[in-house]
Amino acid sequence: MGPVTPPHVHTRDAADFAVEALVEAKGATTVSVCIPARNEEPTVGAIVSTIRTQLVEGLGLVDEIVVVDDHSTDRTGEEAAAAGARVVAAAEVLVEHGRGHGKGEALWKSLYASTGDIVVWCDADVRDFDPRFITGLLGPLLTDPGTGFVKGFYERPVDGQVRGGGRVTELVARPVLTMLFPHLGGIVQPLSGEYGGRRSVLEQVAFVEGYGVDIGLLIDIADRFGVDSLAQVDLGQRVHRNRPLPELSPMAAQVLQAALHRAAPGLTPDRFTMRPPELEPVEIAYRERPPLATLDSYRAAHPA
Repeated sequence: MGPVTPPHVHTRDAADFAVEALVEAKGATTVSVCIPARNEEPTVGAIVSTIRTQLVEGLGLVDEIVVVDDHSTDRTGEEAAAAGARVVAAAEVLVEHGRGHGKGEALWKSLYASTGDIVVWCDADVRDFDPRFITGLLGPLLTDPGTGFVKGFYERPVDGQVRGGGRVTELVARPVLTMLFPHLGGIVQPLSGEYGGRRSVLEQVAFVEGYGVDIGLLIDIADRFGVDSLAQVDLGQRVHRNRPLPELSPMAAQVLQAALHRAAPGLTPDRFTMRPPELEPVEIAYRERPPLATLDSYRAAHPA
């Protein structure tokens, strides 16, 4: 038997979608942009301001901007609010499920706190934010009713070199997807922070609490709704903070843990400690938040 060709993932370019056409296609559909942020005071205000002036006030393409302040110790919340976002403290949302923090936790809580039929997420550390990061993701969701989830991909100029996926993507996420989930091998940047989906899709899947959330959502949505429900969009170039290598090891461990939890339940421990030489030990714990549609409080706040 020859090699198996992975299913084609619908791939578009942000430039394919004229903003005026998206406004027309939007109709009565409501759109939320959610930004999880932890200590992103230098950049979050400019991102919110750009979305507000160009996509909310200027066009009505976006209906609300929600910043989930994930236990910041700087002025992230104040900067976001001053720029026009509705700021929600992660520690005050769904407190009956705990007050923990982490990327996946903030995304899960932002889905609860937002109101849009379509929810788009973007990172808060982007230094060259452009409205195409939002319009590109909205394109397939507003023009193709069969699309339920969209991932963004982009070029990242780092150290004078243009790179596609980051180090964790190329060394961990892409190999594990290719080996264990080959139907997702065509996703250019499975760990990108720019993505979005229909609430009717997102509320049906669990959210891994930490950095495993991106790959977990991708695998789970493809499993539940099919690869045909996925799309990816080229967002052009994106400049953001480049994390030092010691910070990437725990991130990579969480990504691998989330993928293996789905491929072979029980293979990896839910909790272990990384002990890198000459660095502080880091505990890696796997936790996930249940699909929001299973929670009474969510169904009361978001009636079908």
